[in-house]
Amino acid sequence: MSSLEETAAELAEDTIKVMEKSGDDRLHFEVADLLGASSQTLEEAYMTEVRVRMAGKSARAFLRKKAKELLGEQESAKQNPDK
Repeated sequence: MSSLEETAAELAEDTIKVMEKSGDDRLHFEVADLLGASSQTLEEAYMTEVRVRMAGKSARAFLRKKAKELLGEQESAKQNPDK
């Protein structure tokens, strides 16, 4: 992993942790603006890392919800086999 990728990944991880604890869902844009002032390359890599992580979290939450729904349907079908 290059220093660019490593730095972007670490910053994204740290930012998301602060966002989750603070509830500030726009913080990553502020960090990106700060980065962009000195390195557009790092800003772009950082935003990619943030988007990938946030999309992954959303997808995992969606899958957990779907799994619970499916398990609930299966449990319901076992309890009411005539339906």
